[in-house]
Amino acid sequence: MPDTANAGLATLSEGRDEAAVLASVAVDGPYTGPAPAPAPRPAARRWRRNRGWYRLISPVAVIALWQLLSSAGLIPADKLPPPTTVWHTAVSLVTTSSPAYGTLQGAMLVSLQRMTIGFAVGGTIAVLLALVAGLSRLGENAVDPLLQIVRMLPLFGLIPVFIVWFGIGELPKIILIALGAAIPLYLNTFAGIRSVDAKLAEVGRVQRLTRAETIRHIVLPGALPQALTGLRQSLGVAWLALVVAEQVNANAGLGFMISQATQFLRNDVILVALTVYAVLGLLTDALVRLLERRALAWRRGILG
Repeated sequence: MPDTANAGLATLSEGRDEAAVLASVAVDGPYTGPAPAPAPRPAARRWRRNRGWYRLISPVAVIALWQLLSSAGLIPADKLPPPTTVWHTAVSLVTTSSPAYGTLQGAMLVSLQRMTIGFAVGGTIAVLLALVAGLSRLGENAVDPLLQIVRMLPLFGLIPVFIVWFGIGELPKIILIALGAAIPLYLNTFAGIRSVDAKLAEVGRVQRLTRAETIRHIVLPGALPQALTGLRQSLGVAWLALVVAEQVNANAGLGFMISQATQFLRNDVILVALTVYAVLGLLTDALVRLLERRALAWRRGILG
């Protein structure tokens, strides 16, 4: 008798659930999957298209204020030349070859070559060491203590040591840039690997992925956001290391131009070289930001 009553209650419950489903279908229609994301509004699309131009407002305002203060005589021209003077100096350095400085484009190409080689070496080593330390406790114990010691050393205090070890040629400059680029990229990539959700690794084991497939399909995509953040930081440190390295026994490059201009008290030339450094740094940062938007298109931030 109790079994009959329980069976009746179960049948009644199933009937109620079926009726609820039928009522939902009658009202809302059949389930066709999750609702699509709402299309961005026209105002939001215009903002995304123009936000790159909006970022230029504050730099342009600062340059305009600088020019106004210089024209009014509130800023001495021998201390801080006005933007117009800096522009004329830049045009002169591009169109004519100075015996003391060479050409601006020639110095820029030399600096870019040093930066490219140093960053490529440092970035490659950093990623490989981060993989070794992030995927193995043994690798972490072998690699991470040494990198942490190097991280605590004053980067620019190593210049005299590098000169003693490697001479005054290109090698110490490349090593300094590589070292400056490697540390931030290693730290962020290592942290990104260790922050990958363990449940994703469990899914990989369930799917019988090999270790190489797990690294390719789970570990690297999971660590990518933080690795790209480290890439931006390492680019900034690498450009700073380049500025310092090129002022030590260099015979070409933007840093050499700054060193020569210091001896001749040419603040306008110094500002031209610093501006080129800044523009190159911003361009490389913009490239990484573009790569970040493309590679992480699936991730939505708090501002959309």
